[in-house]
This record gives sequence, C-alpha cells and structure tokens, in this order.
Amino acid sequence: MKSQQSSQARRPPITKFARNLRAAWKEMDLPTNDATVVVGVSGGADSTSLLLALDELIKNDKLRVNLVVAHLDHGLRKESASDARWVTNLSKELGHQVVIGKAQLQTAGGKRVANLEQAARTKRYDFLFKTANKHKSQLVLTAHTLDDQAETVLLRLLRGSAAEGLSGTLPVRQLKDGSPVKLARPLVSWARRSDTEDYCSSLGVEFRVDEMNDDETFSRVKVRKQLLPLMASFNDRIVEALSRTASLLAEDATVLSDQAGELLKLAIGSSNNNQSANIETKLPALNVKVLLQSPAAVRRRALRQWLSEARGNLQRLEMSHLLAVEKLLTGRGGSVIELPGSFRVTRNGQFLKVFSSKSGAANVRPTGRSVPVKKKALKKSAAASKISRR
Repeated sequence: MKSQQSSQARRPPITKFARNLRAAWKEMDLPTNDATVVVGVSGGADSTSLLLALDELIKNDKLRVNLVVAHLDHGLRKESASDARWVTNLSKELGHQVVIGKAQLQTAGGKRVANLEQAARTKRYDFLFKTANKHKSQLVLTAHTLDDQAETVLLRLLRGSAAEGLSGTLPVRQLKDGSPVKLARPLVSWARRSDTEDYCSSLGVEFRVDEMNDDETFSRVKVRKQLLPLMASFNDRIVEALSRTASLLAEDATVLSDQAGELLKLAIGSSNNNQSANIETKLPALNVKVLLQSPAAVRRRALRQWLSEARGNLQRLEMSHLLAVEKLLTGRGGSVIELPGSFRVTRNGQFLKVFSSKSGAANVRPTGRSVPVKKKALKKSAAASKISRR
C-alpha cells in the first residue's frame, strides 16, 4: 500500500494541455471508461499532441480507454514512409496499438489526382472508418485545432456558403451517415496550433513537419499564410473570433434544420396521401403549396434534405441546382431539373417528384432555369457555389 501511495505521489502533475483536453472531453460527453478509441495521427504537431495528451490522461487514470493509433500514408512525399515508421515507433513506445494504411492518390502516369485535398480527405476518413469497424470502435478522433476552424470558415465564406458551411468543423458528428461511429475533434474549441507545438516540445517529442503545409498552391495554405495574417492586423484574436462565429452559426443552422425537417414532413403529409410518390426512388412527392407558405431559408433546407434522402448524399449538388429546383415551385408544371448523379426533379401539377434519370446526363449542370420535359437535350452551363456542409 505504501509503495503504491509513494508511486502515485511521484507522478508528475498533469500538464495544462492534458487538463484542457480532459475538460473538452467531458463537455463533449465522450466515453471515459471501457471504450476503444481510434485516433488519427499523421505525425504532425496537432495529432501528435493529441496522442501524447491522451496517453498522459490514460496513464494518470483520468481516462480508461483503449487507444488504436491510425496512420494513413498518402504516398505524396518521399518522407511519407518515414512518417509512418515514426508514428509506429512512437505508438509502440507509448504502449498503444497502431494501424498503418496506404492510399493511392496518383494516376497511372504518376500525376496527382484532381482535387487532391478533397481526395486525400476522403481516403483518410474511409481509412479511419474501416479501422473503427475492424476494432469495434464507435469513436474516432482527429486533431483539428482553432486554427483549422478559422481556415475552414474563411474558405467556405469565400465560396459563399450558408450557415451550415460557416458552422465550420463540428466538434462531434457521425463519421458516416447511418453509422453509429462518431467523429470527434476534442482540440477544435480551445487549442491553437502553437499550443500543440509547445506541448510536444515540452515533452521532448520532435514532431514531423510536412512541407506541403507551406505550399500556397493549396487554397487552405494560402488562407493560412496570407489572409489570416492580414485579418490579424485588424484583430489579433481573429482565430478565436472566427471560431466563436462558427459556433453561433452552428446553433442557428440546427434550429433552421429542425424547422426544415418539420416542413418536409408537412409537405409530404399533404401530398394527396403520397399518391404521387415515385416508384423508383420510393420517395414521397412534395406539396408545392405547403412549401411556398414557408420562409425561403426553411424551404431551401427542406428541399436539400429531400434531395439528400433521394440521392443518398449531397455530393456535387450545388447551390445552382437547389435554386433551380426551388424555381419549379413558382413556375408552370411540366418542367424538369437535371441533377448530378442521374437524378431529375419534376413538377407535376401541385407536386414535386424526384426520380432516377434515364438520359445519362449526370454531368449536366443547370443555369438555374427549368427545362421543359419534351425537350430531349438539357442546356449545359457552369454552376455556382457548392451547397455547404461537407
């Protein structure tokens, strides 16, 4: 007993960084006992600090969870294999299981795939999801910080996003629609990038440095290197201010989304007992009159939810598509809007219907005008800003 007490007495006090993580963990209501947690670690300061702080809390009995460290080698840099070995060695040294994956982000000709940032993000989350399923985990952690949040908000503001997009990176969300696996970012509400670097340095850990984080051909890096410093000259706490704005807009977006869900139920319930439901999608038609009685902000969100359910996701669906569908509400019947993914929306009398397109014109991007059904060809044009939340 005395030996155990003396051992506990010799334990160094928990660092401020780890205490802040524990406070955020509690506020997010994340599991503290008997859970397997997958933590994504690239080797950079942010993810390394998250791993080290989790390890600190576990070894001080403040968290009783089993960590699985997940690292995806994107293969984009000659140092990527070294990064994977570094993460493996650190994880084993700390006593945690590690899983290494490898992504293919180059074409057969050796060129990088188009939209590299989005492709890498998709590969990364797919890998984390598969790792969670393999280890029967319902919680995945990533190390997004306040700085990441500020960059995300500005990028979406530049695209003209609505409240959902300007809500930025949510602290907790489903990793995949319909899955019990949650994705949590326990650093996003309080940790600056400088905090993660200082914490790693205080523990004598030399984190990995990715030179791509200085490549201003990437929009995020350009925002980080040029736009944020300029804004900081007006407000030296601009990062915190943008994060606060994102939190407030997230609250607004939640209320509007709930109202849109109620409107959608009402519009479906008023659709003549759903006699106009489409056989292919099995999705009920919407009553035009009910939709027109609601504010535009709620109506558009209801249409967005309806289209998401029909298509299974909102990928490649842009604001121009949504506005074009909305115009059907005030236009004449017998018109059609072509959507990406081989779907069409039509208005028949007082009902909107969505169905699978047989034309194969999945890449048509509308100008915002409805097109008569009798016409076989649909006009092609450039679409406007993407509907946010990604």
